[in-house]
Amino acid sequence: MTGSSSAHRAFVVWSLTRAVLLLCLIKVFTLPGPDVTSDVSVIYHGWYEVLGSGSYPRSDVTWQYPPVAALAILSPALLPFLDYASAFFVLAFLCDTLVLALLLYAGRGPARRTAGAWVWVAGVPLLGTTAYARYDVMVTAVAVAALLAGVRHPRVMGALAAFGALLKVWPALLLAGTARGRRTRLAWTTAAGVALGLLAACAVAAPGALAFLGFQRDRGTEVESLGALVFHVARQFGWQGRVELRYGSLEFLGPHVPLVSTLALGLSVVAFGWLLVWRLKARTFGVSTPADAAFTAVLLFTTTSRVISPQYMLWLVGVAAVCLVFRESRMTLPACLVLAATGVTQLEFPLGFVHVVTSDATGVTLMFLRNGLLVAATLIAGGRLWRDTVTRPVPEAPEAPGATEASASARRAAGPEPKTVAG
Repeated sequence: MTGSSSAHRAFVVWSLTRAVLLLCLIKVFTLPGPDVTSDVSVIYHGWYEVLGSGSYPRSDVTWQYPPVAALAILSPALLPFLDYASAFFVLAFLCDTLVLALLLYAGRGPARRTAGAWVWVAGVPLLGTTAYARYDVMVTAVAVAALLAGVRHPRVMGALAAFGALLKVWPALLLAGTARGRRTRLAWTTAAGVALGLLAACAVAAPGALAFLGFQRDRGTEVESLGALVFHVARQFGWQGRVELRYGSLEFLGPHVPLVSTLALGLSVVAFGWLLVWRLKARTFGVSTPADAAFTAVLLFTTTSRVISPQYMLWLVGVAAVCLVFRESRMTLPACLVLAATGVTQLEFPLGFVHVVTSDATGVTLMFLRNGLLVAATLIAGGRLWRDTVTRPVPEAPEAPGATEASASARRAAGPEPKTVAG
């Protein structure tokens, strides 16, 4: 299949799946389970009105987002001829379109492929209507643009990563894999400057810009997280706990929940430590390394999080799609596992969420399957990133013809040669 033919087919499949998705959003087709659009029409719209009055919703514990998230919540004002929810869905669709266009454009060329676009084409409908009913598709569009821009323009990558981080924190992880030296200095210093400027602007513009920090700190173990599996199983043996809506999600409350939440935070610290050690030891940085490292980092912190909300899968799909744009990337298997986990996520939310909340056999099976796929993807991605950048021998630069004997003599005279460090 040629690149142009694959791109054409990807666009056709994308068009068909998105048409079905939009029909579900406007209730032409009704899916079982909770109405995922209510977050937009009720919660987001409520925040929109508070933000419009000149303040962040600092008295609402469900507001757990960095200050630039206000732009996403206010964005439906760009389409005043539509009601709030309809305008939001249209903007989400446009961000989806932008991601596809970026991936198709980036997939051209001998060292590129359209597999990344196909990951995005498949991943969004596998998540279902949740993909358009949360602002995460907007954040993912910024993240995809940042990673693709970073191939040639590290300053642009840094600026976009900072903007994305102040939309929803996780895009800060995109900077984990920038090549050492000038590219890292340009990307990281630009990101720091843009982040500080945006934070200052938000703090001046409205009170309550940093209120989200306290609300995030107090969150517990959400029923879809990895740690929640402990209580799903414990319920089968008489554990006396309960599920309650707190901080915008359903969490477990009861004996030993604080301990499991603390252990989850500890696991995230361990994940950060591994990422730091990898960064210090990595020797070879290829064209796909920034995307591969970002994918691994987002997997690490998603899988170990106290909360794995369904929309988090969209982050992984978007970053995995960028990895598969590059032929040299070896993240194909982890990307496929993420796609499988995304499909299971729609089965557990919204389709089977009642089973998850009640911890019956169906719910427990779905959660073990989804989280097991994420753990497998995380371990495989981490292992491949380590082998490709830390343990793989650094290729030596080819010598000019006729210089072999002279260079060999020079090396003998100079003594032992130090190892090469890429970057």
